[in-house]
This record gives sequence, structure tokens and C-alpha cells, in this order.
Amino acid sequence: MLPEKDPRNENRRDFLKQSSALMALAITPPLVLKAAANDEKIAGLFEKVPVSMTINGQKVQQSVEPRVTLLDFLREQLALTGTKKGCDHGQCGACTVHVNGRRINSCLTLAVMQEGNEITTIEGLAQGETLHPMQAAFIEHDAFQCGYCTPGQIMSAVACVREGHAGSPEQIREFMSGNICRCGAYDNIVHAVTAVKDGGEKV
Repeated sequence: MLPEKDPRNENRRDFLKQSSALMALAITPPLVLKAAANDEKIAGLFEKVPVSMTINGQKVQQSVEPRVTLLDFLREQLALTGTKKGCDHGQCGACTVHVNGRRINSCLTLAVMQEGNEITTIEGLAQGETLHPMQAAFIEHDAFQCGYCTPGQIMSAVACVREGHAGSPEQIREFMSGNICRCGAYDNIVHAVTAVKDGGEKV
């Protein structure tokens, strides 16, 4: 399900964006401002194109600039902010989602490239109030600290089990190596993945 937008959150977000923009203008050198103005002109050249895909079981039809990544499309246009923007270079795994059942870094693909595909984000794993087994295992085994990388870790962990790459702690570490945990909760993440695999629960 796509989330309902809370007007209070939207107003707060708009206020923060405006405040940040004013602060940036106050400290930005004139040459940089000129470059930014040129960027705005370039942005105006990108005509939005229609795109249709299924996200978390729901058909979505939107218009999007061809240069927009799937990550930004999910976060900025659909308010699916569970998918995190970490490095924006495909190196940390925080933005991991499933496309047609396969895990990918959503910062490395364009939204327009997903025409007709089925996308699953962290918001689509739970069934109503019932957590996905991997989500429950992460809680039970304390497999997160700050939690920022957790959505990507969980999405990758689900795929790891589905792919048959959770046969041993060493194998789990190898096939989860694309997901970085800055807090170092790796041991507990391995315990959570092992628990789901050994429990034989459908993922």
C-alpha cells in the first residue's frame, strides 16, 4: 500500500526545504549561483514521460523525468521513504529493493527503465500488522542499531534466503557483503538470516 500523505509532514518538509534554500543562497558564491541557474535551465529541457509499474502490489502510473532514478522516484514522488539514500553510488546497499523478485540497488537504475515491472520495497514486506519473518527476526536478534541501513539489509536478506545463499554464516556474509552496516551489527544480522532460513518460513 502506498502511504497517505500527512499534510502536517508536507508543511514541515516544505518549511525545511525553503529554510535550507535560503541559507544556501546566503552563503553561495555568485559563480556557483550562476551554475545552479544553468542547471535549472537544463532541468527544464527534460520533458516528463509516462511510466507504469506495480509497486508493493499496487498499480502505479506517473509521469517522471527520464533522468530520475528509481530511488528518487520512490522517495520523492511516491513518499516511500523506507528505501534509504545512503551513498547514491551503489556501494552501500541502503537503497536495495526487489524488481521482479531480484534485489537491485535502486540508486543505479532509472525509473523509466522499470516500465511494466513489479517492485517491492520494505513497505511491501509486511502483511498488514503482521511483520515479514525477516523483519521479526531482525527485531528478535537485535540486528540493527541506528536502523538506517536496516531496510536495505532486510530486503537483501530476504533475497539471500530465496536465492539459496544462506547455507552457512560464511555464505551469508559473502552474499550480504553489498550491504554496509556502519554500526557493525553484522553478527546479529547473520543470526537473523540464519534463524529465518533454519525456521523454514516462506520468504
